[in-house]
Amino acid sequence: MQVTFTVNGREATVDAPPNTFLVHAIREHLHLTGTHVGCDTAQCGACTVHVDGRAVKSCNVLVGQMAGRKITTIEGIAEADGTMHPMQAAFKECHGLQCGFCTPGMVMSAIDLCTHHPKASEAEVRELLDGNLCRCTGYQNIVKAVIQGGEAMSAAPAKAAATA
Repeated sequence: MQVTFTVNGREATVDAPPNTFLVHAIREHLHLTGTHVGCDTAQCGACTVHVDGRAVKSCNVLVGQMAGRKITTIEGIAEADGTMHPMQAAFKECHGLQCGFCTPGMVMSAIDLCTHHPKASEAEVRELLDGNLCRCTGYQNIVKAVIQGGEAMSAAPAKAAATA
């Protein structure tokens, strides 16, 4: 089955069996390995990408459902010159990562969270990140990074909105 969609601003066509999950198409066919396979059951959030501007766990949708859709992976959120997205910069500055396995999915979820809840409180951030698991950090610095990243996104809405 051939499916054509846009990924990180470029048209892509994937030839894969109809039962192929988006995460596997992204990693194995498009070779974008920043999107991680964690649990394969939509529980951990490591595979989170944006589909038409909304966070989606890519291990839970079939590539066939993506025809004509706009997908953004972690590789697609930085500027062309390498400048990090405000959320990436906040994760770095706040030490919101440790081993880094959950980080791409966490960053993608955090961007979606801050796009749709720009003034989220610490309690709201904790609740809204509920579907993303981290085994290393204890979440304190992740929450701090999300709040800082959200503030930076609000200060530069045109740049941040381009990835949403």
